[in-house]
Amino acid sequence: MAYLYRRKGDVHPAVRLRELMKGSGIIIVPGVFDPASALLAESVGFKAIYLSGAALTGSLAMPDLSIITFSEVLDATRRIMEVVDLPMIVDTDTGFGEAINVYRTVKELEEAGAAAVQIEDQVLPKKCGHLSGKHVVPADEMVKKIMSAVEARRNDMVIVARTDAREVEGLDAAIERAQMYVEAGADVIFPEALHNLEEFKEFSRKVKAPLLANMTEFGKTPYITAKEFEEAGYKFVIFPVTTFRAAMKAMKDVLLELKEKGTQKYILDKLMTRQEFYELIGYYEYEKRDSQIAEKAEALMSELKRRTQGSTQK
Repeated sequence: MAYLYRRKGDVHPAVRLRELMKGSGIIIVPGVFDPASALLAESVGFKAIYLSGAALTGSLAMPDLSIITFSEVLDATRRIMEVVDLPMIVDTDTGFGEAINVYRTVKELEEAGAAAVQIEDQVLPKKCGHLSGKHVVPADEMVKKIMSAVEARRNDMVIVARTDAREVEGLDAAIERAQMYVEAGADVIFPEALHNLEEFKEFSRKVKAPLLANMTEFGKTPYITAKEFEEAGYKFVIFPVTTFRAAMKAMKDVLLELKEKGTQKYILDKLMTRQEFYELIGYYEYEKRDSQIAEKAEALMSELKRRTQGSTQK
């Protein structure tokens, strides 16, 4: 139920995410990029969502090269958390600066309702984790960022540390970095762009922390199911850009149909109906609230009119 009609609980989303982490089984986390996509994820029953940096920048017609600003990510977080009650992991790329910047990033995103922040160890300008030509910062720089993130949180926000070292320095180096990040205080480790299921298993055997896997499309990781990740020892699997790619493909197909045929009547089965969308956004709750306010205002005006007339008669 959107905006004014969302029931905000007393428990911070970070606490709810930690409760989810205590449960059995893997947590499947779809990527979202705006309030509507977040509402859809909630409506079909997902228990957590992921504000994908790639999807958010893509929705703004920008590449995933850290061009997006902290204020834009913060604004997106606030808008999404106004309409859903799900705990959300927020992709903050490299934390928007050095350790002192990470402190502010974590503090303000936690206040905005984020349940977790993800910070990666790439050099700016960062790249999509599944592209070649990446570089990583020295491990001690990332350790300082993690320690700053831990110090900044106030509601036990979950700190997700991503390492891109597999492609740059090799799997063993990525594992070594992950172990250091755990010692620095990271709650969850995210090994990016591993090449096969055996590498994910090897990582899980050697890194003693909750692990997050990225099952993006068209990347260096083959298509591995959530069940396979769970059996390999992973707690989360994210699908960061799937919804955005699907939305873009669907919109392109509709635009081509309109251009070629000049009508949408042959593809109505591919469109969300007015009723479905109204139910998603809580349209009828808005109408109900408006009617209730109108009735209260009418009653108040009648009472004021009665009082005025009574005073005049005296």
